[in-house]
Amino acid sequence: MSTAVESKTREGGFSLKEWIFTTDHKRIGILYLIGSYAAFAVAGIMAMLMRTELSSIGPTITENPNTYNVWLYFHGAAMILGYQIPALTGFFANYYVPLMIGAKDVAFPRLNALSVWLFWMGIVLALLTFVVPDPPDIMWTGYPPYSVITQGNTALYTFTVLLIGFSSIAGGVNFLTTIIYMRAPGMTWGKLNMFIWCILTAFIIQIIFVPVLGTAVTMISFDKYLGTTFFNASMGGTAVLYENLFWFYSHPAVYVILLPAMGIIYEIVATFARNNIFNYRGILYGGIWGVVALGGIVWAHHLYVAGIPDWMSLIHVFLTLLISVPVGLLMIGIVGTLYKGAIEYRTPMLYAVGFVFLFLIGGLTGIPNAMSSIYIHITETYWIPGHFHYVMALSVTFAIIGGTYYIFPKMTGRMYHEGLGKLGFILLFVGANITFFLTMVLGVRGMPRRYYDYPQFPEFEGIQQLITYGSYVILAGSVVILASWVYGLVRGEKAVANPWGSRSLEWTHTPSPPPPGNFKEVPQLSEDWSPYGYGNGKREEEKGEDLEPARP
Repeated sequence: MSTAVESKTREGGFSLKEWIFTTDHKRIGILYLIGSYAAFAVAGIMAMLMRTELSSIGPTITENPNTYNVWLYFHGAAMILGYQIPALTGFFANYYVPLMIGAKDVAFPRLNALSVWLFWMGIVLALLTFVVPDPPDIMWTGYPPYSVITQGNTALYTFTVLLIGFSSIAGGVNFLTTIIYMRAPGMTWGKLNMFIWCILTAFIIQIIFVPVLGTAVTMISFDKYLGTTFFNASMGGTAVLYENLFWFYSHPAVYVILLPAMGIIYEIVATFARNNIFNYRGILYGGIWGVVALGGIVWAHHLYVAGIPDWMSLIHVFLTLLISVPVGLLMIGIVGTLYKGAIEYRTPMLYAVGFVFLFLIGGLTGIPNAMSSIYIHITETYWIPGHFHYVMALSVTFAIIGGTYYIFPKMTGRMYHEGLGKLGFILLFVGANITFFLTMVLGVRGMPRRYYDYPQFPEFEGIQQLITYGSYVILAGSVVILASWVYGLVRGEKAVANPWGSRSLEWTHTPSPPPPGNFKEVPQLSEDWSPYGYGNGKREEEKGEDLEPARP
């Protein structure tokens, strides 16, 4: 809560003005949380509309294919640019990083405030999709020449991407500075939480590659509105240039999303297994930094059918298979941390286990995609969105939701409803696997992706209906999850400072929720301190009754 005004807020109650002008990292994190989950909700509605439309052959909701394209555009753009990246690098980074490293706030609080409002401006601009007479219909990829010749509003797409891109660059500069210069005395690089390493490297990737995406989407608008010919083949341009620029950012963006999600899972697993991180240094140097080293040079596997030279395809087959090594190390670290742990299956831990299962399926189904000889037969089929949703959309969403449950008592001072939390997990897990496993089955059988209708494939209608029913189960699970949080906010049991018995700084040295400035005194860490100092795995509770929580 804002260090400048929070004391007054606690006395006078809620103040919208103070939330709007806040520079406190915790409030800014909550603003990111609200915005990202709002984007998730609207994008989810778009998914329900698409799945309902595809449940039967012929028009179901709309007879206009362009309407379906608008749904598809908003779903993809909002899920990636409005939900996953802001939730991980906005909400979790803001709320966790200063608390985990023993800092009172971020290095540049006003820049942090600018970052969140740029993000919100991007969200509002994206929502204009449903207001303007010519909504964008170019998917989240924005491929030319269609994005240049379409009657849809390509400029809206360009400016939405630019606003959210500027927000992420500002956040990257801020958090890199915070982590490097504002760690508590005694917190050396070798004592950082895995989440801190993951968010640090994610921001490094963002700062390097976001300008490339900004350049690409700006060139699209230049072609469409100013008459340039960057992507016009008849005038010496090439659409493949855009594909290279777009994926030169967008594949590293996979790791901008994956690394913080992995960091959240590591925090949950270590806490609920009561174990030290397995092979900490190996995971750090071989896993996290291995992903950073290779993540920016594997983009061309998205272009195997775009006419790139065979030698380039061969190189990227090798590099794409090679990056499975550091990603595999990250997964081994999670499983190794679970080994011989005193595991307690609370709701956050269920989501961590669900993440492991979903990401394993996504990772294994990605191996064929790396091989150009196989990829040319499965590209543009349902196999690709099925794999993509497993490896990124589903697994990362499980990390985000599990992380929200994990941080809920710290953020609100109350406990969520455990029964509803577990029920929501079961529904979400079952619905996700029904939906996207069958999606991959249809892909292997030849169902093309991005089709509004499929009268030429009547034999697929039954499976399409099952996929749609699975998506409704996902919707039901989402409603139950929301209900567990609302119950916690309204009637939840009061949380102690450290309900999970964690050894990490944000749980042992601050009340729940933390007061302005986070810490009464700057933490002084001993030489043998570790955020994962669980010893022999025996479950020991640290309730932290001596820490007075901040008043709402």
